[in-house]
Amino acid sequence: MATDPYDLITMGRIGVDLYPLQTGVPLARVETFGKFLGGSPANVAVAAARLGRRTALITRTGADPFGAYLHQELRAFGVDDRWVTPVEAYPTPLTFCEIFPPDDFPLYFYRQPKAPDLEIHRHELDLAAVADARVFWMTGTGLSAEPSRSSTLAALAARSGGASRGGASPGEVAPGGVFPGGASPDGTRAAGPTGYAAAPDGRITVFDLDWRPMFWSGADEARPHYAAALRHATVAVGNVDECEIATGEREPCAAARALLDAGVRLAVVKQGPKGVLAMTADGRTADVPPVPVEVVNGLGAGDAFGGALCHGLLAGWEPATAVRYANAAGAIVASRLACSSAMPFPDEVAGLLDGTPAAARAEGGRP
Repeated sequence: MATDPYDLITMGRIGVDLYPLQTGVPLARVETFGKFLGGSPANVAVAAARLGRRTALITRTGADPFGAYLHQELRAFGVDDRWVTPVEAYPTPLTFCEIFPPDDFPLYFYRQPKAPDLEIHRHELDLAAVADARVFWMTGTGLSAEPSRSSTLAALAARSGGASRGGASPGEVAPGGVFPGGASPDGTRAAGPTGYAAAPDGRITVFDLDWRPMFWSGADEARPHYAAALRHATVAVGNVDECEIATGEREPCAAARALLDAGVRLAVVKQGPKGVLAMTADGRTADVPPVPVEVVNGLGAGDAFGGALCHGLLAGWEPATAVRYANAAGAIVASRLACSSAMPFPDEVAGLLDGTPAAARAEGGRP
C-alpha cells in the first residue's frame, strides 16, 4: 500500500553521468558519450528497486532539461521521485569519467557554483516518512555543505528519535524480493529480523562514508561531521580511505572496530581486491572475497553493492550471506559500462553466485 513505509529511502547526490563510449581513451580524445542517471544515493535506490524493493530518493536537481531527464529515469527505474525538487539558481550537475580498465577510472565533477543536491532544506523534509523507512541511506557528501548538512543530521535524528509506526518487519521480503519467504541465496532460511544491523526498533540507518576530497577543504573539516552522523547510524559502509577519514584507522579490522566503537552495529569495510570485511557489534565477523569478473567500468560497483546489501539486510540474511550477495551485484556492474542502467536483476545476481548464466535460469526472467 502507498501508506506503508518504504523499504529504502536514500538522500543526497544526483546528477547526469556522461560516460565515454570508448575505453582506454583520454577524455580529450573521446568523441562519443552515453548519458545516464548518476549520483551514488540515486544509484543505490535504483539498485534496490531492481531487486524488488520499494525505494524513494530525497535530492534536488536544476530546473533544466537535465533535471527533467533525471525524473524520467528515476520513474523508469521504479524509484519514487516525489522528494526530488528543482533549484532555480543552480544547474543539474554533470560527471564525466575516463575508462582505463581494470582499475583506473578518473572522475570529473561539474558541480559549480553549487550542486542543487546540497540545497536540501530541513523544512522541506518529510521526516515522518524518513523515520518510518525500514532502511535510510545517507552519505558523507551530504555533510559537506549547508543546508544539506543540517538537513541530513535532522533526518538522522528523526531516525533515532522514536519507534517505527508500522510496516513490515526487517526480516520480511517484500513482494518481488529475490528469495520469497526469507530464504537466503544458499537455499537456507533467513535468520529473521536483522538485529545485528538494526536499532532496537528494527530500523536500519546506513552511513555511506563516501569521502570525496574535492567537496571538502580537508579531512579535519570532515571528521567532526562524520562523528556526528555515526552517532545516529546503525551501519557504516566505506573503503579503507573513507574509514580512515571517519575513524583515523586504516587497517581493516582496526577500522571496523573503531566504527563499532563510534556507535554503529555493523561495520562494512571494502578492501578492493581483498574483498569485504563485515564486523558486528555482537561479535560476528565475515571476510568475504570478491567475485572475479572482467572489469569494464568499476565506478558503479559500490552503488550496486549498497543496494544489494540493503536488500540482504531487509531479508534478514547473516552478514556473510548479505555481503557475498552484494559483492556479486557489484561485480556485475563492474563488468558493464554504465552505473544506473547496469544495476542487476535478481536472476542475474543468482546466476553469478551459482555459476549459471542468468539467461539459462529463466528465459526473459527479468521483472
